[in-house]
Amino acid sequence: MRNIPTFLRKLVIRRAGNICEYCHLSQKGQEATFHIDHITPIASGGVTIAENLALACVSCSLRKSAKETVIDIETSQKVKLFHPRIDIWNEHFEWHGVEIKGLTAKGRATIETLKLNRRLILAIREEETLLGRHPK
Repeated sequence: MRNIPTFLRKLVIRRAGNICEYCHLSQKGQEATFHIDHITPIASGGVTIAENLALACVSCSLRKSAKETVIDIETSQKVKLFHPRIDIWNEHFEWHGVEIKGLTAKGRATIETLKLNRRLILAIREEETLLGRHPK
């Protein structure tokens, strides 16, 4: 992982409101420190600038890895993953209780790739709801 300057790290966290920009999990109350994700990976020419950085929980960061495109399970077409600096979350996803529903091929593919509705995260969102930290 490339070293992110402190001023950029603080900017990304503040801009994201301290939530994962993919799954919207709050960093507050989590044991693991969230990652600063290169949206376009360094391996693909991505650079360490604010416009290419997103706050990502450990799970989303590790599952995203260096992926940029994935297959939409509904259409079997190759699509780009959700890009927090370009895409609007509510145009690609919506909340159904504690589950995230994909509204577009990009949304569906991101949900599948990052496993945004796996059993553990649903349980965490239930708890976050009780604590008033769920974003829905």
